[in-house]
Amino acid sequence: MLELHSILAPLDLTKLFSKPQPLEVELGCGDASFLVEYARQHTDINFIGVERLLGRLQKLDKKGRRLGLENIRGVRIESAYFLQYLLPPQTATSVHIYFPDPWPKKKHRRHRLINEAFPALVRRVLVPAGMVFLRTDDADYFQQITEVFRGADYFMKTATPVALAAITTDFEQDFNAQGIPTLRAAYKLL
Repeated sequence: MLELHSILAPLDLTKLFSKPQPLEVELGCGDASFLVEYARQHTDINFIGVERLLGRLQKLDKKGRRLGLENIRGVRIESAYFLQYLLPPQTATSVHIYFPDPWPKKKHRRHRLINEAFPALVRRVLVPAGMVFLRTDDADYFQQITEVFRGADYFMKTATPVALAAITTDFEQDFNAQGIPTLRAAYKLL
């Protein structure tokens, strides 16, 4: 797990990983089931999992160490803040957001991560032609995600690669077992 020495200075990615490789980020990494498996399959990519809850980051760290993964780090901070202030510009090849809190009550929707400001935040950290991959079980939130990205003319809707969709999260497995389908979206930065 990464200890932040400052929440005001951008991360020095050269000091985080032993090898300079492309970087992917997962915002809200949950129990780390997706991120650890994805990092295990792609040792040629570095990964940062962002999570607010300490226990979840400890799971990420424990699972990554158990598998001897040197290409994965976790940081405990709010996702939008991480994108805006800590991740240097044009450093991520992909950003993954899977099953973010849907804040289903109308009065709480302003707390949703994917809002009108989100495309600009994620655009700042993506390399040219970088990707955003999203999944949710909440149809209302999915509609909002679709509308938000439709309004960002610097993103183009694309398909989620089959191999990526095959790696599921803990939430996804639970929802699918209950018969709740996964709603997916992917966007490429133009």
